[in-house]
Amino acid sequence: MEKGVTLSFAIEPLKYHPEELSLTPLLSGTPLTELVLSFEREHSFEPAGGYAGLPNWSSYGPLERYFMGESDDEFFAKGCYLLECNCGIVGCWPLLAHIEAKGNLVIWDSFRQPHRPLRDYSEFGPFVFELEPYQ
Repeated sequence: MEKGVTLSFAIEPLKYHPEELSLTPLLSGTPLTELVLSFEREHSFEPAGGYAGLPNWSSYGPLERYFMGESDDEFFAKGCYLLECNCGIVGCWPLLAHIEAKGNLVIWDSFRQPHRPLRDYSEFGPFVFELEPYQ
């Protein structure tokens, strides 16, 4: 369990659509895309990586609610998309997680790649943030 992780975001161009921007979570300064790529390589997942931040043309609702694990959209009831495919198409190659606020903490856990349901991400995270700076 990674405790005391700080969350920030990078706004960067999408690889295959550089005119469009994406929002990439940074965990203590390291892009989530790099963390999951490293994890997938260590576990010999093929393909590994291929992720990018959330594209700016997608609607996840108010991000302050979305990143608290709250959404009125049935689509996101299965988990929060933290990363998307580097092609920019929503749902093409996402990384999902469960986000929950518990007391003064926010926890990201239960990571999964829905297109590879047999992959085991149980050793990835959980990532634990202090609520006040997270908000």
